[in-house]
Amino acid sequence: MAEEILIVEDEEKIARLLELELTYEGYQVTKVYDGMEAMHQYREKEWDLILLDVMLPGLSGMEILRRIRGNDTVTPVILLTAKGAVEDKVTGLDFGANDYVTKPFQIEELLARVRAALRLKQKGGKEEGGKWLTCSDLKMNEQTREVMRGEQAIELTAKEFDLLLYLVENERQVLTRDQILSKVWGYDYSGDTNVVDVYIRYLRRKLEVSNDVKPLIQTVRGVGYTLRQPT
Repeated sequence: MAEEILIVEDEEKIARLLELELTYEGYQVTKVYDGMEAMHQYREKEWDLILLDVMLPGLSGMEILRRIRGNDTVTPVILLTAKGAVEDKVTGLDFGANDYVTKPFQIEELLARVRAALRLKQKGGKEEGGKWLTCSDLKMNEQTREVMRGEQAIELTAKEFDLLLYLVENERQVLTRDQILSKVWGYDYSGDTNVVDVYIRYLRRKLEVSNDVKPLIQTVRGVGYTLRQPT
């Protein structure tokens, strides 16, 4: 069965181009031009992936993303944005986007990012869930996406959770920024590598729930990051 993609793009020429290219690649495609219709279509069925423009009439792409991630951390969302500032990209990723493509884009790059996002979704869907992973007093559940530090629950965005999961799964191993980008943001990601540093800072703030807890994420200068039990 063909994977189903929802295109949310108010520029009709771009939306039509995406529809033609994705259909040619074998995907089943639906396109909408405004934010309110996007939310209506999202609620109608389960989508394999959503291509979401940031600047939309009716409801902004960021607000749509926020609402989706309120109860759905699984459906891949790729942002289409004309904004090139790192802050805008980080905001979208922090809201739970899986990736972004900056306009004007090459269609080959976008198709590669779509394939990468769908591969990651398929991999996650095949993995058994329910088990808790632990490191010191930190524990996390991949299926329920719960995170605890001691007895305190920690709320993470979708991307923060994916990053922490990768660190926990590779406890005591030093991971480079390129390794983290490839695993967490996708093999075809070609954005700014400092997004890793930004998200490491986010995680550290959230994991250090009090002055009494010791940091788990360590910086290995000139190499990358590792997660290990404090001594």
